[in-house]
Amino acid sequence: MAFENTLPRSVTGNGYSAVPPVARESSAPAAQPSPATTPSNGTRRFSQRTRTLLGVQVVSCGSYVPDVVVSNEELQARYGFDGNWIEQRTGILSRRHARPDQATSDLCVEAARKAIRAARVNPADIDLVVVGTFSPDFSFPSTACLVQDKLGLDAPAVDLQAACAGFMYALVTGAQYVATGNSKLALVIGGDCNSRITNPQDQRTYPLFGDGAGAVLLAAGEPHQGLICYQMGADGSGGPLLDRPSGGSRHPMTHADLDAGRQFMHMDGRNVFKWAVHLLTDTVELVLNRTGMSVHDVSLYVLHQANIRIIRSACEQLGIPEDKVFNNLQHYGNTSGGSIPIALDEAFQAGRINRGDTLLISGFGAGLAWGTALLKW
Repeated sequence: MAFENTLPRSVTGNGYSAVPPVARESSAPAAQPSPATTPSNGTRRFSQRTRTLLGVQVVSCGSYVPDVVVSNEELQARYGFDGNWIEQRTGILSRRHARPDQATSDLCVEAARKAIRAARVNPADIDLVVVGTFSPDFSFPSTACLVQDKLGLDAPAVDLQAACAGFMYALVTGAQYVATGNSKLALVIGGDCNSRITNPQDQRTYPLFGDGAGAVLLAAGEPHQGLICYQMGADGSGGPLLDRPSGGSRHPMTHADLDAGRQFMHMDGRNVFKWAVHLLTDTVELVLNRTGMSVHDVSLYVLHQANIRIIRSACEQLGIPEDKVFNNLQHYGNTSGGSIPIALDEAFQAGRINRGDTLLISGFGAGLAWGTALLKW
C-alpha cells in the first residue's frame, strides 16, 4: 500500500499431476537497485536473492467485494473530501465497504466459494488454508481458522501478515507446500476490511482504501508451471512510515489512545509513495533480469492496486506498455491483501489470462514488505 499524503480537505481444471518440484536460488548477476529506495531514516534493505518454484499451477480463482459502494461524491458530501482531487491524485472513483455484519473472514469465505465452484473440486480435497490479511476478525483465533470452519474444511489453517504484500507471501507459502508434495490442493486467500482500520476523519488515508478478498486454489502442475522467478523482501527500518500505533503488545489500547485515534492506520504518505515507486521499479527489473526476459515477454502485469500514479510511474520507467497492465483500483481503491487476487480473478474473467501466459504480479506495503513473481499460468 502506498500513497502520496497530500489529499486536501474541501482456472479451471482439477487434475493433480505428480510433477517433481523445482525450487532453487538464482545465481545470475544482480541488477543494482536505485539508491532512491532508501527510506527517510537513511537505511535501506533490498534483497538481491531470487528463487524459482515450479511444478505448481493455479487451478482456479475467485473474488468478492461487498455490495456497499462508496463514491468520491459521497465522501465529499459526508466528510468534505475533494472528490476530484482523489481521482486526480490516486485514480480512485469509488470503493466498497463491508456491511456492519461483515468481517474479513466473511469476505474471504465468499471469494473462496467462488474459487471452489470454478475449479469444480470437492472441498474435502482442500488440505491447506493460508490467508494473507492485516485486518483479521480477531487477534485470535486466526481468520484462516474462521474461514476453515465456515467452509467446513478438514485442513490446517494459518494467517500471514504482510499488509499489502500479504497475498504474495501467502501465495509463495502455499506453493511451497504444493511443490514439495505436502499439499495436494491449497486454498490461498488475500482479504482485508480496511474500512474498519482507517479513520473516517483522516483525509490522507480514508478515501484511498476499500474492502474485498480474492482466492486461488493451487495444485501440482506441469514442470514449466508456477513461479518462474520470485523475490520476497522486507525492510523493517521503514515500519514507522505505515503503522497502526495502538492495540498490540507494545502499546495496549487505552482510553487516551481511542480519543487520539491511535487505533487507526497512520501513514507518512509522501515517503511511502516515493518508496513504492522506486521499489516497484527495482523489484520488477530484478526478476526480469534474472530470467533474461524483457518487459514485452510478459503477457500481463497485475500490480498492487494502491495508486494509479505509482503504477504509471514505475511502468513508464520500465517501458511497460499500458495495454499490458491490468487495473481495477478505480472501482475498489486499495483492498490491501485482496488487491492482487481480486485483479487476477477479474482479469481472468475478462479473458486477459489464458493457460500458458506469463504474468508478473507484485505486492508491496507496510512492513515495509514486498513480493514480486513471474508466474506461468
